[in-house]
This record gives sequence, structure tokens and C-alpha cells, in this order.
Amino acid sequence: MTAFGRVFKLNGYTMKVGDEVDPPLSAMMVESFLHTGQLQDPADLGKPYKSNDNFSLDQASVFVAGRISEHAGVFAQATYSEVGGLLGWDNVDLRYARPFSHGDHGGVWGISLNNNPTVSDVFNSAPAWMFPYMSSDLAPGAPAAPILLDGIGGQSIGVTGYTQIDGAWYLEAGGYRSLSVAWTNKVNAGYDGKLSGVAPYARLTYTHAVPNGDFTLGGFLFDVQRGAVGEDANGRTIPLPGPTDDYNDVGLTGDYEYQRNDHIFTANALYVHERQTLNNTFLDGGSTHLRNTLDSFNLKGSYWYQNTYGVSLAQFVYDGSNDPALYGNNGSPNTQGGIVEFDYNPFGKSDSWKQPYVNVRVGLQYTWYTKFSGLVHNIDGAGRNASGNDATYLYLWLAI
Repeated sequence: MTAFGRVFKLNGYTMKVGDEVDPPLSAMMVESFLHTGQLQDPADLGKPYKSNDNFSLDQASVFVAGRISEHAGVFAQATYSEVGGLLGWDNVDLRYARPFSHGDHGGVWGISLNNNPTVSDVFNSAPAWMFPYMSSDLAPGAPAAPILLDGIGGQSIGVTGYTQIDGAWYLEAGGYRSLSVAWTNKVNAGYDGKLSGVAPYARLTYTHAVPNGDFTLGGFLFDVQRGAVGEDANGRTIPLPGPTDDYNDVGLTGDYEYQRNDHIFTANALYVHERQTLNNTFLDGGSTHLRNTLDSFNLKGSYWYQNTYGVSLAQFVYDGSNDPALYGNNGSPNTQGGIVEFDYNPFGKSDSWKQPYVNVRVGLQYTWYTKFSGLVHNIDGAGRNASGNDATYLYLWLAI
């Protein structure tokens, strides 16, 4: 997120240009082609997809984003995906914000009502906005990740208060509660269990200006207690009484941004350590150990020239306690690999045709795995290698 983008989000999406509609509407579509290193089971992908070389409409989204009043604004997204064939709500962030000053100091404070922990983050380097920004639901992914990485996104509602002081210190804190099964069914958000009480969330960062850019260090705290789910006599998902699985996440972030003339360089690092007390899962025989840990590390660097030609390189590592009942096979969540992506924005310059209303991007992304579920070879007991999950992803993104 650029410095301008942070100010726009901090001030509640309230910036207005001319006589634009309040709030403005926009839309996007992502069509893609996916090839994996080895064939996948078509039964796992669902109809009409085959074992490899699939075309898919990954996203068709409508946005309501911008100013509602002088101090209130909204970012709300509804998305249809061909994989699963569902239309539902996506990220939603409703804000109220006001500037303040006291002596030689000043800043902004605000309140966010949102449906996904970290979607409110103004640096857009938090899990809700982490790279890769485009991906296919048909591609294999890491078998486990901390709950902060979108573990309750769309299934909860939260309120956070935030402030930024002197453009340097940023603090956000609040809590999240579960939405009802009836509501999550209406918005096609899924339901993985009811949160016990309020799940507290906090974010703290410090931003330091450097020549032609800035450097940000920060951290997260997130604590979740979530119950089990089952089915009623009609096969509908329902929350079950009993003990909860408890997740305590601590995250660290580092971000650097450089902008000069036609050149933009960004670097982002995200580390999350999770402590798990699996009261319900262990009692039900779903885990070998009552207490586990899980770690994730994601590192990404991107370079853009004239906002037209871009290249990104990323590394990811997921690792934690060995637990055969929880993870199966050899019981390890250890998954490692990298991503390289090349992008082309034909209308990316400020004086390009019909800017800023027409936006097109062509992206070519390659994801590789050096280890999957703790193994390099025979990762599923049926002869599949880690490299069999490598994915070549070609996408066309259109936005208006």
C-alpha cells in the first residue's frame, strides 16, 4: 500500500474527487488457466474440471467503495467464483474516521466494522492482503496455516478502533464474534465453528520515512477459542456444545517501499507463530497431542517499471509440531516453496487510455514446492511428489 493509499484508508475512504457518485461502484473479473506438475484427482476438483490444464473464472466481483458521508466510508465486495459456483460476500470494511491535533502532534482516529481480522490493516501487508494477490482455488495449497491467515474470514464480525499519530505510530485493537450459521449460509461464507465469546485482536506498527519511501515494523496479537461443528437430522451444519480449540497467534511484519520516477520497489515479510490447545480435537481423536505449535513465514519482493511491467519473487515456509492424527501421512505440516510472477499492465501509466477507468493485467505465476507435508517424495502415500503440486498459473484481470 502506498502512502497515499494508507491516508485514503485511514480517513475512512472519504476522499472525493469532483462530482463522483457516493460511494462509487466498480467491478473486476479474473479468468485463468492452471497447469500442475502432476495430475490431480478430478473428484477433488469437482465438475466440470479435469485432472489438469483447467480454465476457470476465479473471480467476478462487484465493489461498493468510497465515501458515504464527510467522515464515513465503506469498502465492500461481493464475489462469484466458478469453483464451487457460489456468489457470496467477500471482504467488508465500514469506517468512521476523524483527524485530530494536540499541540505539536496530530493524526487520525477511527472505528472499523469488518468481517475479517486484518482486512482493516492500512498497510495491506497483513494476512488478508498477503501475496499472491491472484491464485486459483484449483491449485494445491499448504496443508495447514495459522488461524490468523484467514481462518475465520467471512464467518465473523468485528469492531476495531484505530489511530495513527504523526504518521508514525499506528495502533488498532478490537474483537470478533461469530456470525450465525443462518447468516453465513446466506452469504456463502462457510462455517468452521462458533467462537467462544470475543476473539481479541491487536495491531501495532511504527513507520519511519527514508529517502523516496518508508520502512515499517509491526506486530499482531490474535486469540481465538472455537467450538466444533456437526450436522442436524437434515444434514445442515450446526455448532456443537463442548470444549473449544484454542489458538493464540503472535505475528511480526516488516515492510519497505521505494518510489522514484518510474520505479517502484516493495518488500514485505510476515511471520506468525501459533500456539494451539486442541481441547475438542484431541478429545475427539483428531489430534495426537493436546498442545501443538504452527509457524508460517512469507517473504516477498516486487519491482514495477512505469506501473506497467512487474516482477515478484516470494518464499513461503509452514512448519510446526509433528502430529500424525492431525496431519496424516508422516504427521508433518512442513511445507516450503516459492513463487515467481511476471505482470503486464498495458494501461498502467497515468496518461494511458481511459485512465483510471479501464484496467487490464496479464499475469504469469509459477509456484514450486521443495517440500510438502514434510516430504519431498511420495507425499500422499500414492507416489505423488512435492513437485507434483507445482503450479503454472496464467490469468487475465479486468477492472472498471
